[in-house]
Amino acid sequence: MRSERAHGAPRGRAVRRGPRRAAVALAAVVAGAALAAGCGIRSTTVPVDAGAAPSRMPCRTASGEAPAPPPQSVSVRIYLVCASQLVTVDRTVELDESRSGRLAVAQALLGELQQEPSAGERRAGFSTVVPAGLRVSGPRKGDPEGTLRLGEQPEDLPAEALAQVVCSYAETETLGTGGAVLLGGPGDYAPRGYLCTTETKNRPADVPTVGAAELS
Repeated sequence: MRSERAHGAPRGRAVRRGPRRAAVALAAVVAGAALAAGCGIRSTTVPVDAGAAPSRMPCRTASGEAPAPPPQSVSVRIYLVCASQLVTVDRTVELDESRSGRLAVAQALLGELQQEPSAGERRAGFSTVVPAGLRVSGPRKGDPEGTLRLGEQPEDLPAEALAQVVCSYAETETLGTGGAVLLGGPGDYAPRGYLCTTETKNRPADVPTVGAAELS
C-alpha cells in the first residue's frame, strides 16, 4: 500500500496541476487579447501593405475657369508643381509679330512660370518655385545655336524650379529639341543640354544633362 501511495501521489498531483496550468495559460491569452483590443490593435497573421498615402490634390482646374484670351495672344503650356510632380497648365501669352522670336517666347514662358498660380490653380494644388528675379537671355558668342542663358547657373536653382524651366522650354517647339533644351548661366561655363523625361516629371529633383555636342 505504501508503495502504491508513493508512486501514485506524484501522478495525482500532476493530474491536478495540468488543468490549473491550462487555465493560467488561457487567462494570459484572454488578457493579451483584451489589451490589444483596448489599444485599438487588430491582430492579423497576414502582412498588410497599405501603400503610399493617396494625394487629395486633383491637379486639374475646373473647365471654363480660364478667361477669354486677349487679341494677339498664343496658347502655351507650362509645367507647375502639384503633388510633388510636374503637371502641365495651359496659359495664353501676348506675342505680337515684333516679339515672336525664340528669346521672346522664352521670356514669356519664364514670366508665366514666375507668376503666382490663379485661385483655381491653387485650389487644385498647383504651385511654382521659379524665382521671381530669374532672367533669360540669348546665346553668347561661341555658344551652340539654340542656347538660352539664365541669370543664374542652372545647377544653382532649386531642383524643382530647374525642372519647371527645363520641361516648359524643352516641350515648346521653338525652344526645345527632342525633349531637351540648351541652357547656360551667367558665368563662363559652357551650356549643357537639359532633358525633360518622364522621370523628371515624376521626380522633379532629378534633371539629367548631356553635353551640348550630343544635341547638335
